[in-house]
Amino acid sequence: MVIYMRRGFKMVSRERTVSARENSVLKQIRRYWMLYLLVLPGILFLLIFRYYPIFLQFILAFKNYKLRSGIWESQWVGLENFKTIFTSPDILQAIRNTINISLLRLLFEFLPPIILSIFLFDLTGKHLKRICQNLLYIPHFFSWTVMYAIMYGLFSNEGLVSSLRKVVGLPIHDYFMEAGPYLTLLIGSDMWKELGWSTIIYLAALTSINTELYEAATMDGAGPLQRIWYITLPGLRGVIVFLLILQLGNILRGAGTEQILLFYSPPVYNISDVIDTWVYRQGLGKLEYSLGSAVSLFQSTFGFVLVLICNKLANKYAGVGIW
Repeated sequence: MVIYMRRGFKMVSRERTVSARENSVLKQIRRYWMLYLLVLPGILFLLIFRYYPIFLQFILAFKNYKLRSGIWESQWVGLENFKTIFTSPDILQAIRNTINISLLRLLFEFLPPIILSIFLFDLTGKHLKRICQNLLYIPHFFSWTVMYAIMYGLFSNEGLVSSLRKVVGLPIHDYFMEAGPYLTLLIGSDMWKELGWSTIIYLAALTSINTELYEAATMDGAGPLQRIWYITLPGLRGVIVFLLILQLGNILRGAGTEQILLFYSPPVYNISDVIDTWVYRQGLGKLEYSLGSAVSLFQSTFGFVLVLICNKLANKYAGVGIW
């Protein structure tokens, strides 16, 4: 009887707490109704132009979409689109290529911005620092069309590199048509384009580190590498983990679709055809919108699950995560 009374008392107290919270929320809304009214257009914009298209794409993945019927009147096929996707050898090859290129980007493009940002942060001359930053940021503002024109002028069979090889008597190569050189061009051009821009977040994080720690470490006899190892890198740990988790979650979308569409050609389809280029051909080229939506849903779901797993592991082993 006593246990029952205690449980009943706890349930009543919880109900009172919930009702008190609801009353406080209603009071806040009534008190600041004008502010909520100002926020309302932004909320409606997100619902109509962001979340509603996502919902439509989710529905489209389970239908056999026809232009005449529209999304709602098209036939519901359930998981047939996903069965078609995962029984197609082309999409399985595209998934392997996507993971391969994304991991190569992560391997070769994740650490250089951290190292470069530390070098830039340690530059003492303000003018030199600004000049270096401007030179590093400029490639980011080039479109991939411009970047492709530059790379083609350098590494095609009639480009500068081939001309120099011809002068010294070496055989000419078209680097866009060979597997190994093609991946090197793909990763190298993306690194050149985005390296400087990627340092912005790390430079902002470096400014939040207490400079007195460096002064104290210098007085204790710590050298530059020791200060970087024991002060700078621990200060960047949160940002590094945050960006690493996001990049791992984006592994099925991080191959660089726009760049690959410009750079690839039939001789390198077997290593450069990724998920997004497959969706481009199937969804837009063959008007199979349902298959494209199903692939996009698979990418989003896989990325979301991977972010949850990576965040859990980061909290467990590194003591820091996104949440």
